[in-house]
Amino acid sequence: MIKNSKITFLGAGNMAEALVAGMVKSKLADPDSLLATDISQARLTVLKDRYQIQVGSKNSDAVSWADVIILCVKPNVINDVLGDIQPALTEKHLVISVAAGVPISNIQDKIGQKVSLVRAMPNTPAVIQEGVTALSGCSGLSSECLGMAKKIFGSVGKVVVVDESLMDAVTGLSGSGPAYIYLAIEALIDGGVRVGLPRNVAHILAVQTVLGTAKMVSETGEHPAVLKDRVTSPGGTTIAGLQRLEEGGLRATLIEAIEAAAHRSHELGA
Repeated sequence: MIKNSKITFLGAGNMAEALVAGMVKSKLADPDSLLATDISQARLTVLKDRYQIQVGSKNSDAVSWADVIILCVKPNVINDVLGDIQPALTEKHLVISVAAGVPISNIQDKIGQKVSLVRAMPNTPAVIQEGVTALSGCSGLSSECLGMAKKIFGSVGKVVVVDESLMDAVTGLSGSGPAYIYLAIEALIDGGVRVGLPRNVAHILAVQTVLGTAKMVSETGEHPAVLKDRVTSPGGTTIAGLQRLEEGGLRATLIEAIEAAAHRSHELGA
């Protein structure tokens, strides 16, 4: 299905490049079936030289050429872009928006109710094909169109389908989540340095510990609490460290961080 479809990216930033790279690397799409537009000629040159895709400067022509349009533009310019492409859109098109915080209803107000529409919330690890994307479809979206979106974003990581009412929660957890983990890794490195490790050694230990731990949870299917208990010996070092984390309110603070980010996402969408 993807192989026979032409896909246009409106916006050639990091997320567009991640999706292009994922589809080309996985052979989900041929480079000549992908086209990108952007106001930055430098970005278009990068995508053309790096992935041999087509590039253009006129959004309406790029939309007329395509079967699938992926909106990779910032929320503050999406209305202008939608107004530009609306005359070129038809019922045959599938439009996928990655504009953070922009509801499906807002996009439909600009392009009409008849165009198939999917809202996507990917996160930045998509750049290395290790992301996770939440998808929400418009009312009446066909299983074929949803399947198309799942395949596209599946090329850069895992995909979940949620009701659009949960998109702010998704943003608070997986959208903003990489920043929480970066902060935790930085703190682990500094902790290693605090107890005498050279910074380069602490960096390796912290990064691999986080990576390996995440893979353990993913690949074993065990609940994190079960895996935690297996590491925690009676009267040992781990329980001593865990006690300090509980005293510092680590779990409560992370929960509150997700809540705060989700609330901010709702404010921006409004």
